[in-house]
Amino acid sequence: MNSNCLDQLEIFVVDNDSKDGSVEMVQQSFPSVKIIANKQNVGFSTANNQAIKESTTDYVVLLNPDTLVKSNTFKKVIDFMDNTPGAGGLGVKMIDGNGNFLPESKRGLPTPEVAFYKIFGLSRLFPKSKKYGRYHLGYLSDDETHEVDVLSGAFMMMRKETLDKVGLLDEDFFMYGEDIDLSYRITQEGYKNYYFPDTTIVHYKGESTKKSSVNYVFVFYKAMAIFAKKHFESSKASLFSKLINIAIFFSASIAIVKRFFSLFFLPIIDFCTVFFGLHVVKTIYQDDHGLYHQPQLINISFAVYSIIVLVALFFSGGYDKPIKLQKVIKGVFIGSALNILVYFFVADFYYFSIGSALLGVLLIMLGLTGVRWVLHFFKIKKYRINFFRKRIAIIGDKKEAEKVNTLVEHTQLYSSILGTISPKKENNEEYLGNLSQLNSLTKKLKINEAIFCAENISYDEVIDTLVAFNDSDIQFKLAHTKDMYVLGSTDINTSGELHTIKVEGIESVENKRLKRLLDIIVAIKCLVFSPILIWFQKNKINYFSNCWNVLIGKISWVGYSKQNNTGLLPKIKKGILTIQETIPNYQHKEKIDIEKLNKIYAKEYNIWLDSKIIRQGISKLGNKV
Repeated sequence: MNSNCLDQLEIFVVDNDSKDGSVEMVQQSFPSVKIIANKQNVGFSTANNQAIKESTTDYVVLLNPDTLVKSNTFKKVIDFMDNTPGAGGLGVKMIDGNGNFLPESKRGLPTPEVAFYKIFGLSRLFPKSKKYGRYHLGYLSDDETHEVDVLSGAFMMMRKETLDKVGLLDEDFFMYGEDIDLSYRITQEGYKNYYFPDTTIVHYKGESTKKSSVNYVFVFYKAMAIFAKKHFESSKASLFSKLINIAIFFSASIAIVKRFFSLFFLPIIDFCTVFFGLHVVKTIYQDDHGLYHQPQLINISFAVYSIIVLVALFFSGGYDKPIKLQKVIKGVFIGSALNILVYFFVADFYYFSIGSALLGVLLIMLGLTGVRWVLHFFKIKKYRINFFRKRIAIIGDKKEAEKVNTLVEHTQLYSSILGTISPKKENNEEYLGNLSQLNSLTKKLKINEAIFCAENISYDEVIDTLVAFNDSDIQFKLAHTKDMYVLGSTDINTSGELHTIKVEGIESVENKRLKRLLDIIVAIKCLVFSPILIWFQKNKINYFSNCWNVLIGKISWVGYSKQNNTGLLPKIKKGILTIQETIPNYQHKEKIDIEKLNKIYAKEYNIWLDSKIIRQGISKLGNKV
């Protein structure tokens, strides 16, 4: 293939056993695309090799599915390769969903020295240094063409003849490292790899493994160890292996600590705040009113009180992100009410007057909201308080904007639609303005989020807009009304977001939390009453296994039908039972619309529905998942 025969493009989609209806969607919407549907997840390298082996063109491009590509991208990169005979591979400038440059667009070879600087954070501290910044080549301009060592697998273009000489992706790499390995082998054969910034693509970074997770640490550094063993001398490979072991320990420890603080930092602060507040109340009322307290029980009682408040906060949404103070206040009142009940019915050894109880509630409420105000004041992003409704503008024509408006309302992700911005240059009273005026409209109307209608605006315009607004605070999303989803990413370090139409109540944070709570309660009850319930089970052996797996969160008591491909419904854990349990003799009924049943379950979800399904399926709790 050359620049004069773009119509000869071959497009392959390799599906690694997805369960969301992707294969069917591609078959229906893009009949010319060649699909390879694997029955299991064979990994990045194997999947790409399957398509490469079937391709017949002069160039091969590996392209992630979470990308947007401009209409002239392939022509530009083919022209460059045609005019650069020594080029074996090419990568392009990549940005995230908000226009921020992605540093993995250009990388250096991870030698032991370079890896050391990356592992211990020197490359992050000195990104522009020629010594320490070699992993992401931060000292090279993002806007100039450069010869580089390593290309990114998100967009990796190669000559077919080059692949014939150097070989395909090494299938020892399941995920991560395969692009480094192939890039290195290309240069070892005398070819050059280039970073080419004359075209830009969007990469939403929707990796299946989160970079903050311990699992990512092991997968990534294991890939680095495979690379070192394969390409470095034994002495260097041994040194690299030692560095890898240090990196795994160091990075995994940091990941665990970060995970711990991410989960428990605010609850620990809240516990201390409540505990301290109760001691303040005790001091005031003991000193001023002479109330009697039993010293040996005070700390235990205060600790129990604090834990009850924290539990109430959790189930009231006090720890949801972004923070909403009304949920915190709600949690304090519920927790305090529960403590008063405990006082009256259980702990009559410990005396609190009405005045002291009210003072305690007031101090705790002021303390917990105050903590969040402080975190918000210091602009800690994770703990920002949600004061204002999102101010959203939709970029598209009126017809598509109305569809997006409906989609946005159903997702419940957004609160305030300001109006529509025309993608065309002419002004119209029906619109807030046109796309060329977006900068002034953003300042005038204080727009903090813009949603592109994919049906009305080209990816070229989307990408150009993202590049122009890369230093702004505005967030961008892309809405596909035909397939009913909104795509976007919040920042350079997070995975992309795919928001399907959330007419489903099961998607709400509260319902997810309550569903999990119900799972735990039912699992405990099933274990406690197992001597009785076991006799009702058709599969007695699997009963205890299911109880344990539900308790640890591996599965749920209720899920979608196993007979159905759930499409764009929200993802939930596999269930032992389904909504079909509510239909008498459903096994013998014909023409049951399983898809409709699952949508009803998702849309109308509440814990009472799960309770009903569990009651009616009580004899099937031992079913295999």
